[in-house]
Order: sequence, then structure tokens, then C-alpha cells
Amino acid sequence: MFRQLLQGLAAATPAQCEVCLAWPARPLCAGCSAQFAAPRHRCLRCALALPEGVATCGRCLRAAPPLDACHAAVSYAYPWGGLIARFKFSGQAGWADSFARLLLGADAIRRCVDAADRLVPMPLSAARLAARGFNQAHELAQRLAPAKADARLALRLRETPPQAELDRATRLANVRQAFALEPARAHEVRGRRIVLVDDVMTSGASLHALAGVFRAAGAAHVAAVVIARTEDA
Repeated sequence: MFRQLLQGLAAATPAQCEVCLAWPARPLCAGCSAQFAAPRHRCLRCALALPEGVATCGRCLRAAPPLDACHAAVSYAYPWGGLIARFKFSGQAGWADSFARLLLGADAIRRCVDAADRLVPMPLSAARLAARGFNQAHELAQRLAPAKADARLALRLRETPPQAELDRATRLANVRQAFALEPARAHEVRGRRIVLVDDVMTSGASLHALAGVFRAAGAAHVAAVVIARTEDA
């Protein structure tokens, strides 16, 4: 409760934009949001940026992913990489407010969230959660739709090396059988629309592994929402 109070006070206090240094402003001012978060046409299944008129990327056409849809607010480039790193690794959970506003500013993401029965954050291992002090994906999900956010439905079964350090093939192997549903609640998934929430999507290995668990449990629709998508994976 104390942490939530501090976050509320911080949100109400004039601040300096962390990108252009404008003051007073939100941590991410409207001008920088407009400049660096211009909408891009993206693959319907993996959110990779594509030319206009192309609905699905070649990789998804060759092998359809377990996600029915995937949405990203921005590409993983300046200034987003640095801001997301501060959010995840510097104990600055309050960034979830700015990132949630960014996400909900996109029509497709807002519709996806509105249609969901559950928003499920990417689960962290107990060790990583203890080290960070919070799950950044859960913080995002709570801001996107507090009544739908559910951090207890999906479990991470084992610790895995950070995905950023691995190539695509190793990423896929790294997260195989890394996730499961809470056994007593698996029945809640059948016939439901699930939206997975994470901060960054690179190869999609983690999201695909988690989506496969929900598909196996009978989810009617599984989508994903992320802040940023890398464009070279």
C-alpha cells in the first residue's frame, strides 16, 4: 500500500520529460510520444513492422504462431530501450503508468484489452521477482485493466537464462516447458479470451511458449500485447 501511495504522489507531481527534458511534464511528454511512437503497420500475428498492405509476415505464413494476434505500441529503438530498462531494472515501477497510456493510445490494443476475459502477465521466477521487487508485466496489466489482470493464473516452472543473451534457436529451447497453469484453476481458461502482457517481444519464444499452454487448456483466443517489438528477430 505504501508503494502504491508513493506512485500516486509521483504521478500527481509535475516532472521533467525523460526524453526531451521539458518541464513541467509527464515522464514522457505528449510531444515525445507523438514523435517517437508514431503508429506503424505490423504483422497481425507477431507485430513485426511491415509495409502497408501486407497483413502477415513471411515467418508467420510459413509457420503460424500460437498467438491469434499480437500488438506492439512501438519498435524497440530510441528512446524506448533505455526507458524500458529503467522500468525493469531500476526499481521504477511507476513507468507502468506512462507505458499503459502509450499502449491504450493504440486503437487495436485498446480493442484487444476490452475484448479480453483475462490479462495474464508474463510470469517471473521467484528469484528474479525477488531481485527486481516487482513483475513489470504485472504492473502493466494492472494499469491496462485492473479488474482483468491475473498474475496467479500462469506459473513459471523454472528459472531460464535471460533471452536477450541467446540466439533464436536457443531462445526457443530455453523456454520449452517453462510455463504451466495453476492446476486448481486450469478449468477457468476453457472458452476464454486471454491476452498475454509483456514489456518487449524479440523472437516471441516466451510468449509463444506461454500461449501454447493456454491453447492446450482450451482457450478460445490467445493474443499478446507488448510495449516494444524488435525489428530484426
